[in-house]
Amino acid sequence: MSEENKVLSPLPGIFYRKPSPDKEDYVKEGDPVKKGDTIGLVEVMKNFYEVKAEKDGVLEKFFIENESEIAAGQEIATIS
Repeated sequence: MSEENKVLSPLPGIFYRKPSPDKEDYVKEGDPVKKGDTIGLVEVMKNFYEVKAEKDGVLEKFFIENESEIAAGQEIATIS
């Protein structure tokens, strides 16, 4: 069984899976990712912080919906 890597939110705020409403998601479940790829954004008081993959692998699952509130340290997704 492959090792999983949890992607955690660095800050509390609103999580976005795409760079803007009219753009495609950064990454979808099942897509390959490379270390450093942006998988989403966390908005805090009109500032946007990129959430990046910390290893190469496949984004297995998102645990939070687009435009949902998120807490600091909350699991966003897993990469295996």
